[in-house]
Amino acid sequence: MTGDDVLAARFEAHRDRLTAVASRLLGSRAEAEDAVQEAWLRVSRAGTAEVADLGAWLTTVVARVALNQLRARTSRREDPLDDAPPARLHAVADPADPAEEAVLADSVGLALLVVLDQLAPAERLAFVLHDLFDVPFDEIAPIVDRSPAAARQLASRARRRVRGAELPDATERRREVVAAFLDAARNGEFSALLELLHPEAVLRSDAVATRMGSEAEVRGASAVARFLSGRARAARLVLVDGVPGAVWSLRGAPQVVFAFTVEDGVVTAIDLLAAPETLAGLDLQPLGQR
Repeated sequence: MTGDDVLAARFEAHRDRLTAVASRLLGSRAEAEDAVQEAWLRVSRAGTAEVADLGAWLTTVVARVALNQLRARTSRREDPLDDAPPARLHAVADPADPAEEAVLADSVGLALLVVLDQLAPAERLAFVLHDLFDVPFDEIAPIVDRSPAAARQLASRARRRVRGAELPDATERRREVVAAFLDAARNGEFSALLELLHPEAVLRSDAVATRMGSEAEVRGASAVARFLSGRARAARLVLVDGVPGAVWSLRGAPQVVFAFTVEDGVVTAIDLLAAPETLAGLDLQPLGQR
């Protein structure tokens, strides 16, 4: 097997994920496949001998190609956004392969596709890569030519617009799960916490929260429940960038934000955020506990 064959085989092993990333960035399966093919051409010319993490590197390449397409798309747009329908919503309009586009619309959500199409290209990329594919802001930053903190801000702005487009009952369901979780944590109800946690739930803490006494990472429902049981007594329910979460404040100033990821009625992840620059970029709104 030649070196080119090995490279092609390694690329093919990542093709499905790369296509998923490009599909959510571009909103079109056909355009996503074009972007992945363009990435392959770039990779085949550049080689990968010095690449430590091929998957991450390929994601970056595909993201750059998709970002260029998004920017070109924006520059061709002549009508003001407020007066124009979401013409780029390929998931319901591309006649080339309606079955595949319907699958994309179902997996991403029609409302999300509409909102994503109204975001600036850099906002869309930061949100999709981080929130949908867990790409760290340190890796997103060079793609959009910004600092990690600025990339976080891009994703935060996008997240507020996306959450604002959610149906009210979706936010309400998340509020109920987070509120029940906080009650169980305060009261040390271990079994109740387990019921509210996904078996593979993870709790992550940033560097500042870790210095304050938290664990950098806790994995598994039992471990997360043990860690939080009897804690968070002073935390109060808030909207964090439009998503139900919690905050612990000292003399009115937020010290630690609990950012919850809730899927199918259970908590899959909790991020403890305490870095001042991170807290400064979050939109925190009071959310009454019923």
